[in-house]
Amino acid sequence: MKKKILSFMLAATMLTGLLAGCGSSESDNGAASNSGQNAGGAATEAGATNTDGGSVQVGIVLPTKDEPRWLQDQAQFESILGDAGFTNQVLFSQGSSATEKTNVETLVSQGVSVLIICAQDGAAAAAAVEEAKAAGVTVIAYDRLITGTDAVDYYVTFDSVAVGEAQGQYLIDNAPEGTGIPLYLYAGAATDNNAFLFFEGAWKVLQPKIADGTFVIANSPEAVALQDKAELTRDEQGKIIGQITTDWDFNVAKSKAEAHLTAAGADSKGDVLVLAPNDGTARSIADVFAADKDITSYRITGQDSEKASVQYVIDGKQSMTVFKDTRTLAADSVEMAVSVLNGNTPATDTTYNNEKKDVPAKQTDIVVVTKDNVKQALIDSGYYEASEFTGLE
Repeated sequence: MKKKILSFMLAATMLTGLLAGCGSSESDNGAASNSGQNAGGAATEAGATNTDGGSVQVGIVLPTKDEPRWLQDQAQFESILGDAGFTNQVLFSQGSSATEKTNVETLVSQGVSVLIICAQDGAAAAAAVEEAKAAGVTVIAYDRLITGTDAVDYYVTFDSVAVGEAQGQYLIDNAPEGTGIPLYLYAGAATDNNAFLFFEGAWKVLQPKIADGTFVIANSPEAVALQDKAELTRDEQGKIIGQITTDWDFNVAKSKAEAHLTAAGADSKGDVLVLAPNDGTARSIADVFAADKDITSYRITGQDSEKASVQYVIDGKQSMTVFKDTRTLAADSVEMAVSVLNGNTPATDTTYNNEKKDVPAKQTDIVVVTKDNVKQALIDSGYYEASEFTGLE
């Protein structure tokens, strides 16, 4: 971990040096640099404009400001780009593809050269980025792949399949002894390509244990019908995800978990395993399972290392979270944007097919965080302060 932290610090130093030599005259004159937080709130209502009236070099569109994860990403973008002297603006789509499209149009009208966008709906966002591309803007898909269009130039992401694999492997490594262990499956939004990748990774790892009877799927007839298939088609995944989706919504996750436990018989309770797609849904689902007197114990997954879930991990309410360092992801995106602004080709290390093209991509590593390594992974790395949590050892 010390080596990883040192590598991150070195990369950040190199990126800062690169950016320092590329500052814009607009930001020197007090243009819209680091204006995203105020503008973001306005954008969720009616689409924001640059608060200082100048042009914007890098525009960022994020899905919602109602989840801590995206506020963390906003802070990273504004810090890195603002400190480097690049005019930038962060807008939030608040779960609406229509607002997302308006946000993109707003940024294009402000003269952005680079658009960094995390799509609310990967397919619906195609129309918005095609408008940006037609205006000569370089499009970088951030964290979620935009599908069905050749207007995406680059993609910056965590290895989403690896996230699912890590979640599935955790459940295997920490499962109770014996066979017939109830397994509850939950997934993200069916409109999010990442939800499919997370589930693909988890299924790849869990399926052998399901097929041999070690785990028994407790809440998805569609998954039961396909439990002997090691590899699922996109349509087959869609059938399962359509049944277990949380829509990345805390309340949907809570309601679905309550319905599943109400319908579950005694053989689907006791010591159970829960595949939860991210931290917000994990907390909601965990609270439901903890309140059921017939659940003896549960192991539940998560991802994003949100503060509330880190506290849940410390308190034993959530079993693990996959740490996806937004500092690195944002830095990778900014490094790509700077390369474009300097007329260079950004560095990539893989490709993702979005149904229209193989999009050049840069992947960022993930870290599994449990109660045993939470201090090392999240505090010692400087991501959070120890004072933000209680009971930390």
